[in-house]
Amino acid sequence: MIVSQFSILGACKKSDFLDKKPTTNILTPSTLTDFQNLLDNTTFLNATGGLAQLSADEYTVSYADWQTGSATERNAYVWAKDIYAGDTGIADWNQLYQEVFYANSVLDGLSKSDSAGTAQGQYIKGWALFTRAFAFYDLTRTFCKAYNAGTASTDLGIPLRLTSGIDYIAKRSTLQQSFDQVLNDLTTAAILLPAARPSANLNRPSKIAAYALFARINLDMRNYTQAESYADQCLGLYNTLIDYNTISITARSPFSTTNDELIYNTKQVTAYGLFTPTNSSSLGRVPGNIINLYNSNDLRLSVYFSQLSDGSYYRKRGYYGQGNYPFTGLATDEVYLIKAECLARREQTAAAMDELNQLLVKRYNNAGNYVPVTATSAADALAAILLERRKELMWRGLRWYDLKRLNMEGEGLTLTRVLNGVSYTLPPNDPRWVLPIPNDEIALSGIQQNPR
Repeated sequence: MIVSQFSILGACKKSDFLDKKPTTNILTPSTLTDFQNLLDNTTFLNATGGLAQLSADEYTVSYADWQTGSATERNAYVWAKDIYAGDTGIADWNQLYQEVFYANSVLDGLSKSDSAGTAQGQYIKGWALFTRAFAFYDLTRTFCKAYNAGTASTDLGIPLRLTSGIDYIAKRSTLQQSFDQVLNDLTTAAILLPAARPSANLNRPSKIAAYALFARINLDMRNYTQAESYADQCLGLYNTLIDYNTISITARSPFSTTNDELIYNTKQVTAYGLFTPTNSSSLGRVPGNIINLYNSNDLRLSVYFSQLSDGSYYRKRGYYGQGNYPFTGLATDEVYLIKAECLARREQTAAAMDELNQLLVKRYNNAGNYVPVTATSAADALAAILLERRKELMWRGLRWYDLKRLNMEGEGLTLTRVLNGVSYTLPPNDPRWVLPIPNDEIALSGIQQNPR
């Protein structure tokens, strides 16, 4: 199963095992230095899928440009039943399971190491568990239904590979089992990881990152009480926000990859460069209805986007700041928004707006003259917060999952695209909100495909 995940390890040259091709009796890492070098290999780690971003409503392309894309890009854009149409080696599946393999190799090696009980050994164990949890979670939210507590015990989950051995086929678990594994891994990781945010190596997790990920996952599960609790724990350890009045509005890459809002750094697994609107030569453009959400005093309009001579906009490079790989990691602005949304959902209107305004005062021109946003009801507060969530977290790999979650809440959100006069529609809770497992994986492993 997942054969392509095993052509790995060669890019990192710090230990002999990194040059070995996996076999039944794979030569595994054996020292703490080996384990850390493996987890520090960001060539293969710290990435999340991009198929959901292709399918979301944060970019648009012309019909002529759409025709130049790969089969996967074209079909994901119009929510076709067969996304891949012959494309193979889909990184959204293969590389994420490759990350699981890396994490499992470290965990298996630690189980045989005399150094596992040391402080460094326990930190590395927490790091590996966090890595596996993040990868499993990303696979689950892409290739499974939105979480519903009433059906999760029968809904299809993902294959849960918990060892580095490759000579067995893991069938799909239930969605509940998948989430249970993610939360169990993350619970242990949170105990073992350090409380301090790394000063530079933001590919390495901390307790702050664990709590931020817990908050994101529980929001997706619509466990709003737990999401708020974890947001509080995260912000209790680290709550820094950047004042956008200090950010260049003309820079192509406004943020550094170690900026003060970052908690944990991941990027989209592949650029899907024809469509990713992060530079002026990309074919994808930011829809006008999104641009119109920002008023003239909202610094995000200039910090996030650049306008071309034809009047269209493209998305600048974000927190990741390199090429066309959007940032999909964890940052404090998202955690503030999770906290605010959860407060609104339990009808704490004033507190919800206070949380939101702590973020927005850092986003508007002349922050000293900022007029706080107000709401007269919890429903108004929630609407304002969800609007700001869309504006703030643009192209962060979250929109597709937000739409799935909000439709489970009964929002009735439909996506529509028009190409060459043909209208394509994705109604709420349609089976196509669950992206298909790559066809070559189905052929190799025989696991059950998602119905579309």
